[in-house]
Amino acid sequence: MKEVQDIVLAYDEAQQEGRQTALATVVHVQGSSYRRPGARMLVTDDGQLTGAISGGCLEGDALRKARLVMVQQQAMLVTYDTTDEDDAKLGVGLGCNGIIQILIEPINPADPDNPIQLLKAFLKHRQTAVLVTLFSLEHKKTLQVGTCFILEEKEGLRGKSLRDKKLQAALGADAREALQTGASSIAHYKNGQQLTGFVEVLKPAVSLVVIGAGNDAIPLVQLAAVLGWQTTVVDGRANYATAARFPLATQVLVAKAEQVLSHVLPDKSTVFVLMTHNYNYDLAMLRQLLPLGLPYIGALGPKKKLDRMLEELQEEGIPVTDAQRQAIYGPTGLDIGAETAEEIALSILAEIKAVLSGRAGTPLRDKGDVIHPRQQDIIKEAAFSDQVDA
Repeated sequence: MKEVQDIVLAYDEAQQEGRQTALATVVHVQGSSYRRPGARMLVTDDGQLTGAISGGCLEGDALRKARLVMVQQQAMLVTYDTTDEDDAKLGVGLGCNGIIQILIEPINPADPDNPIQLLKAFLKHRQTAVLVTLFSLEHKKTLQVGTCFILEEKEGLRGKSLRDKKLQAALGADAREALQTGASSIAHYKNGQQLTGFVEVLKPAVSLVVIGAGNDAIPLVQLAAVLGWQTTVVDGRANYATAARFPLATQVLVAKAEQVLSHVLPDKSTVFVLMTHNYNYDLAMLRQLLPLGLPYIGALGPKKKLDRMLEELQEEGIPVTDAQRQAIYGPTGLDIGAETAEEIALSILAEIKAVLSGRAGTPLRDKGDVIHPRQQDIIKEAAFSDQVDA
């Protein structure tokens, strides 16, 4: 998400300077690679790079090819095969063992549905979207279709209209399925010319609501901003909740606990951290947050404090279900031996990321499997068998 934000910002700056740009996207990976499908990098004609498609090994070669794409104004599919132990043949040393497919597309500013404009459409709304990209693995020298369209939860479909309406319908159906399941996929659309579609689920940035504007909240907001998360800081004390103290926050609110949800509209990507150091304020917030079905509610302080709050709510006649209890993390944060406010912020954000990703937060060296799941290595055969004419 942060990468998409940075790319859009860099594109706008390049436009102001009158520079040409191209977008490089990892569209398929077999085996191991530093970045997975969906990783992006914007290239300008003066060699500026924003984002990344590898750990730094592919960028130089991709820059040269991106300049060619800008000159020819034609998309190019580039394959980097590192399954051969002799990486020197490529002129790069990836240290991986996989085959990476990179689609490089020229960005035409006159096209209202160019890839950057579609990414802008995604960033404009806090909702999940699906981006569909078509390319040919079978004939890499042929004209690559590239980024086609975006499907948003509320705004619907936007982008190119393919000449082959049955192909358009098949892609649209797969995009709608991805929107429902939340899972990206890669599929072949075959009969005559074979095309491969990367159906990519894009999720909005995490919305972090920090309840409490004390000094220990400052590094939490700073680190969240580095991740590209949207942050809201709330406190009842006007001298604490100020934009001057939290310049990187998306918004800073002065409000009583009972007023917070009239200013903040939580969604499925919203998480809360209670850190006012005021028992009654945190309790009032917890009372309102429990029924919302949030993925994460963090409570700073000892477990005894949280247990007391939950007991008090139950004494008030507010039942706390097992599902609600599972969404509350108190003491908030992973056990990394954090002591300072900065270290505590790191442990909290790491735990939030692990929870939202469905991970346990264990050391990678203790994983018995690969780091990244291999579902996207598999290209399924789409239920589409008419003549492809994109």
